Amino acid sequence: MKLQRREFLKSSLAASASVALATQLNAAKSGKGRGRREYYDLRCYRLKPGAATSSLDAYLEKGLLPALQKKGVSNVGAFTELEVDKNAGTSKPKADSPVWVLIPYANLDAFVSVSAELNRDNAVKNAGAGYLDVPKASPAFERIDSWLYLAFKSMPQLELPAFSKNRTPTRVIEMRDYESHSELAALNKMDMFDAGETEVMRDLGMSPIFFGQALAGPNLPHLRYMTSGSSLEAHLANWKKFGPDPRWLKMKEDPKWANNTSKNTARFLTPRPYSQI
Repeated sequence: MKLQRREFLKSSLAASASVALATQLNAAKSGKGRGRREYYDLRCYRLKPGAATSSLDAYLEKGLLPALQKKGVSNVGAFTELEVDKNAGTSKPKADSPVWVLIPYANLDAFVSVSAELNRDNAVKNAGAGYLDVPKASPAFERIDSWLYLAFKSMPQLELPAFSKNRTPTRVIEMRDYESHSELAALNKMDMFDAGETEVMRDLGMSPIFFGQALAGPNLPHLRYMTSGSSLEAHLANWKKFGPDPRWLKMKEDPKWANNTSKNTARFLTPRPYSQI
């Protein structure tokens, strides 16, 4: 009898948690949570040199993304890196590129509830068997790095440009992370975006996708963001507008924003065929 009662309580709590999570996600999707800052799980699947991405791609496309969709998590991005020659305006796939995955969550409860249990789902196990059940001697990846980000006030939720919604095959994403020499300097750089830098990027057609404050993960303190274009040519042209823009020059010369960045790393990304971004 006690065992039955325990199982009943366990089932009831699990059901309540699922209903609460669904309610939160639906509220965010319906617009009731508009203005509420999202959280982002950014993963970097580092592959062994020469390793194929086929098993990981199958897991992401047929297992992870559909499971996330069922739980109300959409606009998930999956990318590999490009080598870009800015002067020539050309690009080519980067050899032995990691696979980057960006997952937006409405809140921390959603992040914990979904990510902690996702690979226990039988549908995910079956769809991703080639990735999840690999032998120890030949793993599908070297390691997975993961960061947790909080969206900026100036862009509280991920935004999809039209060419991402339409899955334009030539679209390109540029991901940048700005490291700072101190935690206060990092906060200052984030404030700089919220004070106008984000708006300038939007106005110039740079199609930002997300801005995030790194809360956990390697290389803290830093922020990370993505801008994008319908093609590499369009993206590079829009970035060229940014440097001479008078609003940016005014901010750049303001002593209030001086010395807030110590390292700027830029990566060019191309979406995987199944990417939702």
